[in-house]
Amino acid sequence: MLPRRFQRLRQVLERRQPDLTVVMEGLHKPHNISAILRTCDAVGVYDAHAVYAGGRMPMYNGTAKGSQKWVGMTVHPHVTAAIEGLRAQGFAIYGTHLSQEAIDFTDVDYTRPTAIIMGTERTGLSDQAAELVDGHILIPMVGMVQSLNVSVAAATILFEAQRQRLLAGLYDHCRLSPEVYHRTLFEWVYPELAERYRLAKRPYPVLDDQGNLPAGEPVIE
Repeated sequence: MLPRRFQRLRQVLERRQPDLTVVMEGLHKPHNISAILRTCDAVGVYDAHAVYAGGRMPMYNGTAKGSQKWVGMTVHPHVTAAIEGLRAQGFAIYGTHLSQEAIDFTDVDYTRPTAIIMGTERTGLSDQAAELVDGHILIPMVGMVQSLNVSVAAATILFEAQRQRLLAGLYDHCRLSPEVYHRTLFEWVYPELAERYRLAKRPYPVLDDQGNLPAGEPVIE
């Protein structure tokens, strides 16, 4: 690991936002999933979520440009589980949905713990999700079309969230717990070695300021 590369990984990780996330409800086009994950990485989302019956989701494609390595993914079997889990963690949950109650997406306070649910490409948010979320948001349109591609809509909303959080100083210091920070850093720097540590049920060692393993750390084969 080159020192410059290690410092870059640390800088990115220290700006990750553990309380901003996206929930992809039943998206089936790999290029849309990949594009949303790429945006998540760009704005500092730490973990993304997806809802798929059976817990399996389509594979990513080249649109992600490797961003799936840097953004965690939690897959839920149904939207209720996703919403209840996030709400228990203190997230306000908004769904992109055209309804009488929908508000402009820029009127949301994204400096609070916030989750955005994006519905499927064809039908949008499910009725169940629309009922369970805390509020509906929309992106105002002045043209003939009434909606954007789901990945474009996600990017529009996430960059507004980033704008608000930058102004609030939420990117100015590391917001991950020390445990999560050191675990994630080790997995980013040494992904194959991390897998061996997990299989051996051994804790990750703490890396030094250059990304090196502690002196005398035994090699795990």
